[in-house]
Amino acid sequence: MVVSALLLSLVIKTFFFQSFFIPSPSMEPALIKGDRILVTKWRPDPLPLRRGDVVVFKDPAQWLGEPGADDTGLERVAKDLLTWTGLLPEDAGEHLVKRVIGLPGDVVECTAADAQVAVNGELLTEDYIAPGARPCGVEFRVEVPEGYIWVMGDNRDDSADSRAHMGDPGGGTVPVDNIVGTTFAVVWPLDRFAGVGNPFGDEAASTAD
Repeated sequence: MVVSALLLSLVIKTFFFQSFFIPSPSMEPALIKGDRILVTKWRPDPLPLRRGDVVVFKDPAQWLGEPGADDTGLERVAKDLLTWTGLLPEDAGEHLVKRVIGLPGDVVECTAADAQVAVNGELLTEDYIAPGARPCGVEFRVEVPEGYIWVMGDNRDDSADSRAHMGDPGGGTVPVDNIVGTTFAVVWPLDRFAGVGNPFGDEAASTAD
């Protein structure tokens, strides 16, 4: 029974859903530190990725810094096994959670630190940004390459997102292949249980190929 449960959990994690733990306030107010979220593996494939989706992705270029030394104790081994099978949520280890702002081929621009974000010349209405946070925080202009996305946290003044890594390999963009899935629900704590939708909707959000 234990083996069957582990196999079932692994199949669910691999093809359907996966649980993650939010370790920082960078996505407030949509996601707060300590939230447990579920992501669907169906987006960006087979369903298309959309601007406004909150995605979990593998660290593209050591955004989280150098990995620390692994604990080889029995407790660590057991935790790794349960995390691998999906019975425990992933922690911050090698994953980040941000909102998709630029899709492949988009031009994302901020003309001033306190200006609105513009995508392909259109200003975004970003009601999801943390109260008091500056939408841009820094002046920049980037054309997102094919196969990549541009991501930003909702808590813009407390988020080391694409803007903070423009000098890194990739210029702050994230490979679409690094995306684990799209956040669709907060499942813990229970008083925070709610769906996580796309603020722009299917029709308003552009889609990636």
